[in-house]
Amino acid sequence: MPVRPAVTEAELEAHLHGICFKTGPPRRIGVEIEWLVHDARNPRCPVEPARLQHAAATLRALPLSSLLTFEPGGQLELSSLPATSLTECIESVTADLALVRPAMLAMGLGMAGHGHNPWHPPRRVLTDPRYNAMETYFDRWGAAGRSMMCATASVQVCVDAGYEEPGPLGHGRRWLLAHLLGAVLAAAFANSPTSEGCPTGYRTTRQVVWSQLDPGRTLAPPQGPDPRTSWVRYVLDAPVMCIRTDDGPWDAPEGLTFREWVRTGMPRPPTREDLDYHVTTLFPPVRPRGHLELRMIDAQSGDAGWIVPLAVTAALFDDPEATERAYRIVKPLAETAGSRPAPRNPLWRHAARGALTDPELHAAAVACFAAAQEALPRLGASREVRAAVAEFTERYVARGRCPADDHLDALYAAEGDLTLGKDSQ
Repeated sequence: MPVRPAVTEAELEAHLHGICFKTGPPRRIGVEIEWLVHDARNPRCPVEPARLQHAAATLRALPLSSLLTFEPGGQLELSSLPATSLTECIESVTADLALVRPAMLAMGLGMAGHGHNPWHPPRRVLTDPRYNAMETYFDRWGAAGRSMMCATASVQVCVDAGYEEPGPLGHGRRWLLAHLLGAVLAAAFANSPTSEGCPTGYRTTRQVVWSQLDPGRTLAPPQGPDPRTSWVRYVLDAPVMCIRTDDGPWDAPEGLTFREWVRTGMPRPPTREDLDYHVTTLFPPVRPRGHLELRMIDAQSGDAGWIVPLAVTAALFDDPEATERAYRIVKPLAETAGSRPAPRNPLWRHAARGALTDPELHAAAVACFAAAQEALPRLGASREVRAAVAEFTERYVARGRCPADDHLDALYAAEGDLTLGKDSQ
């Protein structure tokens, strides 16, 4: 790596403080969508690394506007450019998918929207130094790290941080809103009830996996009057996952926080670039990167399933009237959440296990989806997008269901058919 000057702890704190919340009027929206890649004829058959490497090379030659990457287990991810409207964001990603899906099918590969791989155990196919170090680090905490890396997929919605001033679009209120509304979104879009063909007892197994990881980098920072100060402290006190090198394996130190790395300068003094990279290894449910990344929504089934969580989240964060309503709706949920950070508090645990069968989360979801539906015309959402949100609301939210319930119904129906078949023999 190029030699860069080391920096002081105060300089790093000032750097973080200045970039974590880029405040101003909410103007841009983005989405990052992940899919589990599988053999198109037999989803239960793991895809060999050579096929994935060929797919990656083929897809990267396409004229995409989104950034295309692959996750450690071979999950495909499309990350949109920041868009100036919900419509622009949807149209851009839809156009990219119109190129990606046929290309994948031509290679005999399919793309499945599940929050957690329902077919087989995690298997890593990428051997980059980052992922080697990440696996070493997470293995100290148990098996959940490999599942997170290789068997999970999500829809991540990115919204602007909001105004500096207090009010419905102020960044402090949006920060709190994101952590309370996050449980409602996780419940409404729960879509990962099985693992290796068996029910796990949760509607969103993906969320459970994330709650079992290293708390120093996956729990939400403490809520308080100054989100910037809380985030700066959180980042510097988080354990270092890896120390990058020019050649050879990256070290995965044990028990070294970034603050301690700065103060000791060992095994080498860290730089500002090291700090920026360190932030990319932190995975709280809401991550400030200038904007806010909402990271709690399971991947959704179907060609356009991702559009509904994007549209609902955009409506609740970017329409002032809907934001104010959503804040009033979810603020009482703070009592259920208690003092423990997400996703390990009772509110988020209820979302993971029962989803919208939980009465409190169901009531909040019904009210929030109603606010979103009223806001979408004001955001210029198309008739098709509004219809998709209305259909999802009627099919799931109004009935206290989520996509995971469809998978469980199909699984139990198949088991019943097998039982009847045995009884008739």
